[in-house]
Amino acid sequence: MAVRHQLIRRPPRSVWAVLADPALYGEWVVGPSESEPLDHSWPAAGSRLRYTVRLGPWSVQGTTTVRHQEPGRELELEAAFKALGTARIFLQLRPWGEETLVVCDEHPLRGLGGALHNPLSEAALQLRHRGMLARLARLVEQRHDEVVRA
Repeated sequence: MAVRHQLIRRPPRSVWAVLADPALYGEWVVGPSESEPLDHSWPAAGSRLRYTVRLGPWSVQGTTTVRHQEPGRELELEAAFKALGTARIFLQLRPWGEETLVVCDEHPLRGLGGALHNPLSEAALQLRHRGMLARLARLVEQRHDEVVRA
C-alpha cells in the first residue's frame, strides 16, 4: 500500500477546488494526458470521468469512479485501466494551520495489477505519488494565486 503526503501551501478549500474540477484531472494525475467527465456531478459518489494515457503514437482510455467523498476533506477514487484492473486512490485533506496536508493512499484493487503487486510496483507507485502530489501542489498554488490577483 503506497502512502505518501504533501504539504500544500494553501487552505483545504483551494485544494478541493482542484480535486473537484474533472477537467484538471489530467494536469495533476501522473499518467493521463487528458480527461473528460462522463457525468456532470463530479465529484459526487458514483460519478465518473474518462482519461487518456498516451505512449508515443499509442493511446489507451480508462475510467475513474468516485467511490466516496466528503467535500473539502476526502476523495476516494477507483481507477480502472483495461487489462491492468483497478486501483483505489484515497486522498485526505488535513488542515495544517493555513495550509493543507494531503495524504494519498493507493493500492491495486482488482485484476492483474493486484495479482502482480510486489515491492517493485510499490516503489513505482511511490515515485508516481511524488510526482502527482508535487503537480497537485503547483496547480493549487498557481490557481489560488491567480484568483487572489484577479
